[in-house]
Amino acid sequence: MTTVPLPSALSPSRAADFLQCPLLFRFRAVDRLPESPSPEALRGTLVHSCLERLYELPSETRTPRTAVGLVDPQWERLRTKKPEVGEVFADQAEIDAWLESARHLVRRYFDLENPAALEPREREMRLEVALPTGLRLRGYVDRLDVAPSGQIRVVDYKTGKSPHPRFEDKARFQIFFYAVMIWRDLGIVPSRLQLVYLGGDGAVRWYDPTEDELRAAETEITALWERIEEAGRSGVWLPRRSKLCGWCEHQAICPEFGGTPPPLPTA
Repeated sequence: MTTVPLPSALSPSRAADFLQCPLLFRFRAVDRLPESPSPEALRGTLVHSCLERLYELPSETRTPRTAVGLVDPQWERLRTKKPEVGEVFADQAEIDAWLESARHLVRRYFDLENPAALEPREREMRLEVALPTGLRLRGYVDRLDVAPSGQIRVVDYKTGKSPHPRFEDKARFQIFFYAVMIWRDLGIVPSRLQLVYLGGDGAVRWYDPTEDELRAAETEITALWERIEEAGRSGVWLPRRSKLCGWCEHQAICPEFGGTPPPLPTA
């Protein structure tokens, strides 16, 4: 039996990786192989940053024009922090087109919510909680709204288009993952879980969870971690081929594409 160093806590993104492809989870969380940021991922980071900064402004100034005006400064901030992100683009014309696509998503946000009427309790809220089983969960909640009555709304921004209802399981799993963390951290069942899709035609999806649903989600997360632990003990991380393989940077070392993974690290 092989034992490999697993993460000290499970995040929604790594959980989604394992559900998509156990080998992808291994490459990212165990081998920690480097990955180049894609334009789509960078745009998501940029747009999230703009929406976070928007709520630092007085409510009466939260207008589409002001929000769009945050794009260029936040891009420069990102480039200063990580100069390598500029290498993702071939030339300045490509950067300009990409920045305009980010501005479009920021404008779209105002079709879906009225930020002047909202005062979030938290933005980019870091959570780390322990479940009764001892499993630790870790993640960042895009926005947490708390009503005067104490009701909680968990909001997650998505820069892609809303999926067909048949294919929304991944997004639902992730928002319920956040809800479980809020529930265990604050002892309150969130009244609403809201997904704000900025891509495509824009859409808002929501769920109003019950405590029983959160217990079921917690059981699902715990069972997923047990599968991860078993893969760590056995050293068997099976690849799972899907349409998402086209986005994966690790095809050259994936058995599904004729590659050979590197030796597993040891604890």
